[in-house]
Amino acid sequence: MLEDFHQERRDVSTGVTISYRIGGSGPPLLLLHGYPQSHVMWTKVAPELYQHFTLVMADLRGYGDSGKPESDSTHAAYSFRAMAEDQVSLMGSLGFGTFAVAGHDRGGRVTHRMCLDHASRITRAAVLDIAPTLTMYERTDMDFAMGYYHWFFLTQPHPLPETLIAADPAFYLRSNLANWSKTDPEAFARTFLPQCLAEYERCYTQPETIHSTCEDYRAAAGIDLEHDRADREAGRKITCPLLALWGEKGLVHRTYDVLETWKEVATGEVIGQAIPAGHFLAEEAPEPTARALRAFLRS
Repeated sequence: MLEDFHQERRDVSTGVTISYRIGGSGPPLLLLHGYPQSHVMWTKVAPELYQHFTLVMADLRGYGDSGKPESDSTHAAYSFRAMAEDQVSLMGSLGFGTFAVAGHDRGGRVTHRMCLDHASRITRAAVLDIAPTLTMYERTDMDFAMGYYHWFFLTQPHPLPETLIAADPAFYLRSNLANWSKTDPEAFARTFLPQCLAEYERCYTQPETIHSTCEDYRAAAGIDLEHDRADREAGRKITCPLLALWGEKGLVHRTYDVLETWKEVATGEVIGQAIPAGHFLAEEAPEPTARALRAFLRS
């Protein structure tokens, strides 16, 4: 799996160890995964992108084999600001002063924060199957709450969600992958490669990963919203060219005008399109996802 890439771990300036794979040649492209996965979610699109970019596929703090720092009542250790700083530091340590970035799910939210806090470092950005965090919370309705129940479950105080998930974490993981991808049992096996699924289970079933990923969602419902509201008040927006991709079978597509939500928080070029998939674009529809990323990020 991903045999053309070197797997490494690096201590970055934030004091966290980040696990990543690097390979390919060309301009640097950072790929960031979402919940409840790790960097191996890019396995199906990496062979195409590898031919055009130097790919860095990293695990976010709290996920995969990256560090899982202690948190406190503010949950700031798992804010998108902290996660963005990790990744910018990683890329700098690899010699990439500027780079393109694409993020799915939580990785897309880190990408959004990176574009605001580190605008001079980001050449182009892509966000996969998300609308802005503040938009989604402020426009919550019953459809969103039912479809993305985990936004409200994982934010409950420790140790409630941790304890319930720990009763059968592999079942919880697989259930969410199936539900959010809209796959039946036969399609599930084609969508999520056995080696990738094994990696997700290896990492996610660890108690420290369960806890740190809950902390991610607790931060999103608290300190991340404070950061987003401060940006809105100050008029800070994304300035680099932005690509939004979303699944035409997914909740984000049904609930929002996705492209418009991103135009509301950006001043530069914003383009986008639906991909024939549920939530997991890179695994459900790798070919159109890779084509769209390559065309935009190489421009």
